[in-house]
Amino acid sequence: MTEEHTYKFDVKMTCGGCSGAVERVLKKTEGVSSYDISLEKQEVIVKATASYDTILEKIKKTGKEVRRTVYHFSQLNRNRR
Repeated sequence: MTEEHTYKFDVKMTCGGCSGAVERVLKKTEGVSSYDISLEKQEVIVKATASYDTILEKIKKTGKEVRRTVYHFSQLNRNRR
């Protein structure tokens, strides 16, 4: 099983068209299980098995400026001994 990760991107979006462009590319990206786009907060949170670089590249292809990103590692539940 491939591990799922959570990524947060601060993306400069000025209108609904901007956030719509980001949504369209994420919808088509293999390995993306969910995403939340906030025009108000200027942030995109993505849960995916796809790599960080893949997601970053897809968002940048929309022409939007990615100002800062945060990578969160989501661990699978594992039994501790």
